[in-house]
Amino acid sequence: MNPIPFTPFVIGVAGGSGSGKSTVSQQVLASFGADMVSIVMQDDYYRDQSDLPPEVRRQQNYDHPHAFDWPLLIQHVQALRNGEAIAMPEYDFTIDNRSDKTIPVKPAPVIVVEGLFALYDADLRDMMSLKIFVDTASDVRFIRRMQRDIAERGRTLESIVGQYLGTVRPMHKQFIEPTKRNADVILPHGANGPAVDMITTKVASIVGRLKRP
Repeated sequence: MNPIPFTPFVIGVAGGSGSGKSTVSQQVLASFGADMVSIVMQDDYYRDQSDLPPEVRRQQNYDHPHAFDWPLLIQHVQALRNGEAIAMPEYDFTIDNRSDKTIPVKPAPVIVVEGLFALYDADLRDMMSLKIFVDTASDVRFIRRMQRDIAERGRTLESIVGQYLGTVRPMHKQFIEPTKRNADVILPHGANGPAVDMITTKVASIVGRLKRP
């Protein structure tokens, strides 16, 4: 039985690596609380690579749409819209593979789908009520990515620069940047305060209508 008496409001938040997608998503979560908002992280839907040795996994192109398990992601978002809880996979970037754990995600009035390619797939977009692209200067995105990968993923500067030049930058231009045309709202200076306030105000009006009997 669907515990939500209405179709959840699904928000897609896309943008390049280090653009500020997580800032937007976390601000929506902080504004309305975990009972009202659930977040689906596309980063956790990288394909399982248990059949590949570690040295081969490290060489994969993680910035191409084919790197993701689209059927599972779409199935999970649809399940949340139907009021069903999901077991979201957990991706471990230190081993370039899914971990043996899953993350429970419950249905909520607002579902945020965040990721590089959140606005790429037509089936996924069709489930969204609001599509956002976070547009941030490339130098700022690179610096943020570098800081994150060193601090959180144990990467070396050499490997980060090599990956950025080899796949991140060209894939952004070829696949991610063009998805701006699918957005309802483009945040032209990243996750800036006024822009995020505008988004949360919009969501608040929607949530208010959803909660009315």
